[in-house]
Amino acid sequence: MTSDVSVGVLLADPEEPVRTGLRAVLDADPGITVLGEAADGDAVPGLVTRLRPEVVLADVRMPAVDGGTAARALLRRPGPPRVLVLTTFGHDRYVLDALCAGAGGFLLKRTPPRDVVRAVHTVAAGESLLFPAAVRELVAGFATDDGDRLAAAGLTAREGGVLRLMARGLSDAEIAGELALGVGTVTTDVAAVLAKTGSRGRTQAVVAAYSSGFVDPRFPVR
Repeated sequence: MTSDVSVGVLLADPEEPVRTGLRAVLDADPGITVLGEAADGDAVPGLVTRLRPEVVLADVRMPAVDGGTAARALLRRPGPPRVLVLTTFGHDRYVLDALCAGAGGFLLKRTPPRDVVRAVHTVAAGESLLFPAAVRELVAGFATDDGDRLAAAGLTAREGGVLRLMARGLSDAEIAGELALGVGTVTTDVAAVLAKTGSRGRTQAVVAAYSSGFVDPRFPVR
């Protein structure tokens, strides 16, 4: 995937070889520019202010400030960058914390280079990198503090149905096909779901749906 405008990326990982490898992978794509690197999460806010990246690619486990804490701090800012977190193990509480904070998704460190590039472009475009099964397992394995978040959201019956299909990882077009609606109508419904649940993207909304019990994380969504 290429773009006329390069996507600026900030890398944050405590291991220099990991940062070097990621820089090589991302800089090889003409649509991506690595603007800088950080060895810990505490350096990320200052670098974001100075470099203005579109995407921050951060390890979830760093010595002083973990990726979830860094994501939460960044996403409270006006006009924040998109955050994509890296992890060695998918079943990690730190990953769930980052997703709850509004990170656009996560990648395993063994992800093939082409998929890392695709993921950066995906989140830079404002989309979520959503793996429904992985999110369901995370929420089922760790307690969250979402409580009655969905109950208080005031979703209509159709919006609730749209959210359940979002939890299956369906796109707007696929949801439209399932519900016999126009794609524009579904896009409007998705925007309403995000607004009512206070979610920054599909992943955060799906995490909220599972963690609140609106969708049972113990079972695949049908």
